[in-house]
Amino acid sequence: MATQSDPSDVFFRVARRRSSVRRARNLLHAVAGDWSIGQETLAEAELVLSELVTNALRVPVPGDRLVEVRIARLPEDGVLRLEVGDAGGGKPEVRTPSEDETGGRGLLLVDALAHRWGYEPRPSGIGKTVWAELKAPDIAPEPEGTEVAAIAVRAGQRVRVWGQWHTVRGLHAERHASDSEAHVVLHLDDGPGLRISADSPLTVQNSGQ
Repeated sequence: MATQSDPSDVFFRVARRRSSVRRARNLLHAVAGDWSIGQETLAEAELVLSELVTNALRVPVPGDRLVEVRIARLPEDGVLRLEVGDAGGGKPEVRTPSEDETGGRGLLLVDALAHRWGYEPRPSGIGKTVWAELKAPDIAPEPEGTEVAAIAVRAGQRVRVWGQWHTVRGLHAERHASDSEAHVVLHLDDGPGLRISADSPLTVQNSGQ
């Protein structure tokens, strides 16, 4: 499951299977729109992330060990950062395979596309995290927002729920006889409707952003 406690930072774990490469790419695409990542940068990031996850899946560790992936934006530096952690040891090194070798070129690609890359021990002390940073001059900073009660939200506004900005397509108030607390149901542009206490705080994007 992906988590996004920080709107500029997405963290998730994937199983050690080939389909996890596609899942990591899909999650990268999911944040690319909100972060205004340019198409050229996104294409390069997709290749780099695919290689990092593929390499992590090849590390000889028990099959139940998950691969950790973090996607973060650093708008003050104009950088998109990708991190992939695994439970294996060793030092990732760029190889120059011979013409008849079919593999071994993953880090060559990372080295060519990334602004810089490296690796570091995981905080748990087991395994390592390989990271790569790509220049992303168009990457957008986190929009400013204002906290309001849910009952004050209006259709057409953008609110932050589930770690992302969503446009409110419609809403209505609810009060059941068995429930003394008023609720608001928000109908969003993506995902299920959100039923929330009328006085619960929501972050609404400031006008003009």
